[in-house]
Amino acid sequence: MPEWLVLTLAMLAACAVVVIITLVRHRTASDDEDPSETPDVIEYMTMWIGVVYAIVLGLAIAGVWEGRSAAQDHVQAEATALHEISERVRVYPTDARDRIRDDIEAYVGHVVTTEWDTMADEGRVTERGQRLFERVRQDVTDYEPKTDFQAQAYQPLLDQVTAANQARIARAESTGETMPGVVWFGLIAGAVVTIGMIFALQIRRTTREMVLAGLFSALIAFLLFLIWDFDSPYSRGVTASADPFLNLFPGTGD
Repeated sequence: MPEWLVLTLAMLAACAVVVIITLVRHRTASDDEDPSETPDVIEYMTMWIGVVYAIVLGLAIAGVWEGRSAAQDHVQAEATALHEISERVRVYPTDARDRIRDDIEAYVGHVVTTEWDTMADEGRVTERGQRLFERVRQDVTDYEPKTDFQAQAYQPLLDQVTAANQARIARAESTGETMPGVVWFGLIAGAVVTIGMIFALQIRRTTREMVLAGLFSALIAFLLFLIWDFDSPYSRGVTASADPFLNLFPGTGD
């Protein structure tokens, strides 16, 4: 099911629940009930519940957005390190240089096609991707410099291999969901309590109150969907992209 359809259904469902409960409560309310007699303490509690829940939602959105941004940074760091290796091996002999560059392109091609789909569908990196990376590492580390110029380039190349490996490990660790289940329980329970406090204020069936209650519940549904969408950096709507690899190694994704 498309994510935009999930969002639309969630927002409509939230609105529908509020409207239905309001209509049922209105029909079952006693004739002598006066909504103008809502105690001041209930209005005070409702205000603070809304404030606290808004803070929690803001922190949750900031957390998942930071995780998504970090995931994109891992991709950028890995692609940059591999590109530096590909460029710096120009001081090596032709056979060694071409072998390293070919293995890097094979690795990048696997990442942007097969491995990227695996991360999105299964939340993990592939064993073949690890083997291809190890081949690049071996190409760089096993080469014995023949000249002083090559010797000067050798250690920086090892540093770039280390940087690429660290970025790959970080990318692998950020493929899954970042929000613990207990946090989701708190967010959903908070939404129920926050929307439920609307009925503590004895909302009635006027058009204005119904519209505002529906929009309020739809807004909360949208924010929860936004958190869920950002929660898995590589597999949902607003995801980290493979553009750094494609930009630095054009043609590998074909």
